[in-house]
Amino acid sequence: MAAPTDKRRALTPDALSMIDTIARTGSFAAAARDMGRVPSALTYSVRQLEDALDVLLFDRSSRQAVLTRAGQELLLEGRRLLQELDAVANRVRRVATGWESEFTIAMDDSLARRAMFDLIDAFYAQRIDGEAPPTRIRFRTEVLAGTWEALLHGQADLALGVTSQLSDAHVRCEPMGQVDFVFCVAPHHPLAALPGPLSAAEIAPHRIVAVADTARQIEALTVGIVPGQDVLTVPSLAAKLEAIMRGLGCGRLPAAMVRRHIEAGRLVTQETDLSHRPNPVYYAWRESPQTSGKALAWWLAQLASPVTRRALIEQHEGLLL
Repeated sequence: MAAPTDKRRALTPDALSMIDTIARTGSFAAAARDMGRVPSALTYSVRQLEDALDVLLFDRSSRQAVLTRAGQELLLEGRRLLQELDAVANRVRRVATGWESEFTIAMDDSLARRAMFDLIDAFYAQRIDGEAPPTRIRFRTEVLAGTWEALLHGQADLALGVTSQLSDAHVRCEPMGQVDFVFCVAPHHPLAALPGPLSAAEIAPHRIVAVADTARQIEALTVGIVPGQDVLTVPSLAAKLEAIMRGLGCGRLPAAMVRRHIEAGRLVTQETDLSHRPNPVYYAWRESPQTSGKALAWWLAQLASPVTRRALIEQHEGLLL
């Protein structure tokens, strides 16, 4: 039995192409003519491949080139591998023109995913030599300091919705706008019936729903929790919205995210005495010759538009729960 390395050496693109040509033309003689080889040399090459794989690829009892089941499997997988090799060659050629092979975007959970997917759709709609950009997009959501952490620790190339600017010579930071949060409860929650504005003393006896900061290596942030208050911690703003609508607690949510729920009567907003103002948010990226590829340039060009920045803050309609 052939060693694994012998099998790998035998499964060359030329060998896979040879099997494909024989299957396509229907005979060794026709395949030899198509490939510019003599039939005996082609037959010898097939036998070498069969010996290396320790299988029969063609039924020798037939006058035609009839594949065995093993041969049919090799043909199927070989065609797939040849297509992938072509795709890799094309990708490498396009990446050489300045496109990043992979580009990761970390977005704070308070921003609008619908707008983000619109941007991703537009990115893929570009055509480079008739094909979509070769850059693989990775999209991740983070909470509070976790968005900064993803950028600073090299886990993201672009951070959207960070809540403060950073003094770092290698990081550029530009304003996106402001995210306004409103204090919400379910209509059947005890706080819904109280006259506002609610005081800290009135809110404290009631459970608050909080989203866990995704930062692991830098200091995590805690926002809006009254000392001594019971806390239900959830992994995302979508989960927080669900918990509040069920009456499991109270809390602040982006106004744009909950607008339709308030209009439909599924949520009630309350004014509070707790200090609150809209949160300014920013987008940030590492700036160096090694990170200035065409994908980053495209995303920064989109973010330069006030319409795009506003959509990322406000376009929550269509959010799936």
